[in-house]
Amino acid sequence: MGIPVKLQVFEGPLDLLLHLIDKNKIDIYDIPIVEITNQYMEYIREMEKEDLNIMSEFLVMAATLLDIKCRMLLPKEVNEEGEEEDPRQELVAQLLEYKMYKYMSYELKDRQVEGEQVMYKKPTIPEEVLGYVEPVDLDELLANVTLVKLNKVFREVMRRQVDKIDPVRSKFGKIEKEEITLPDKLLYVTEYAKNHRRFGFRMLLEKQRSKTQIVVTFLAVLQLMKEGTIMIEQEQPFDEIMIMSKVFA
Repeated sequence: MGIPVKLQVFEGPLDLLLHLIDKNKIDIYDIPIVEITNQYMEYIREMEKEDLNIMSEFLVMAATLLDIKCRMLLPKEVNEEGEEEDPRQELVAQLLEYKMYKYMSYELKDRQVEGEQVMYKKPTIPEEVLGYVEPVDLDELLANVTLVKLNKVFREVMRRQVDKIDPVRSKFGKIEKEEITLPDKLLYVTEYAKNHRRFGFRMLLEKQRSKTQIVVTFLAVLQLMKEGTIMIEQEQPFDEIMIMSKVFA
């Protein structure tokens, strides 16, 4: 009696074998090859009535099963290590590999279905809200930060340097680059602080002859503050920032 199966359920001979193994609750590592071959051949006979165009691969597997069936009846072969070889071993390996990929395909399909059920909503935040930037009062925020006050004076002096017109250098076709180094300015400011003990920050910058000298002098003041060589103070807001020597005070 033929097995009532439909061809479209199986994607190939390995798929059919897995179906027969699961249906009969057979241990895949100990396949009763005679019983499985008989059931497989029953399906082949049913297939002849359905579609002969896809029978070739199923017939190849049928021949493989018959070959294993014949080898099972013969004395077992022994390999080079002296172990008996199981004629079903290669078929079991193919079935296990196919079963792994088949279940992986199910997992991927489930994830695809779950992904299709996820819906996204585009942002609907008004442009006025997106473009809003909370106002920040930098003067209030940095009111007690001494370096900010130094920077303000520095920018003021730099602006004055831009507005100045040197009556001599402005007529030169080429101006030679001044070689000014930070170590030189550190020594200059240290000596100036030693000699003057207490002096204005603005006055120190205004004594410089170029923007480059102002920048390097400003960096020298910051470095000496960090090292503790000098200190600054401002008695009242908007008063002159005074520099004092700590080493020679």
